[in-house]
Amino acid sequence: MAQERQEVDAAEFDKDIQQPDAQVFDVRTAGEFSTGHLPHALQADYTKKEEFMDRVQYLDKKKTVYIYCLSGGRSTAAAKWMREHGFTEVVELDGGINAWKRAGKQLEGVAEKKPQLTIADYNNAVHAKGMVLTDVGATWCPPCKQMEPVLEKFFQKHPQVKKVLVDGGNDQDVMKSVDATKLPTFILYKDGKEVARKEGVVELAELEKLAGL
Repeated sequence: MAQERQEVDAAEFDKDIQQPDAQVFDVRTAGEFSTGHLPHALQADYTKKEEFMDRVQYLDKKKTVYIYCLSGGRSTAAAKWMREHGFTEVVELDGGINAWKRAGKQLEGVAEKKPQLTIADYNNAVHAKGMVLTDVGATWCPPCKQMEPVLEKFFQKHPQVKKVLVDGGNDQDVMKSVDATKLPTFILYKDGKEVARKEGVVELAELEKLAGL
């Protein structure tokens, strides 16, 4: 049975998301997200159904999700879907980012635009001797977040593997050049040649198998 709708104002929402490990979910576009977002927010574009369905599955259904968009339309629809599909508690920000700004509250990521990783620098990094693992991901991507402890263990166990990070929200030129369309995408190179590729969440053993380790 779907849960009843919960909607709170900016002051209450702000207080709620201060809790440790609060799940904050932004369902605007990546472009909107890059203009400023709430603290620790994860992002999935509700208007891109495949992206939304892929990322929402990595949220914990048993824990409260605090959801928002620009003015409340998309988050209301997304929250309704989530309640109907097993999420125990979904709290909406009444009026979305617009209401957050009207309440005088600050956004994160507004001034964090940085230069893109160049294709030349990327190619120099991966065309090295030995094994290189490229991680195309983002801190705001739910499945990427889930992969963080797996990658940490991988590089601890295999310090000989060089790590190359591609920011999925910023390094668009490199993403196009390597044809990475989903986050996360992992690309393995051996002596400068691509030898394996995997999209989405993977177990440590599978990652090691792909790398031949």
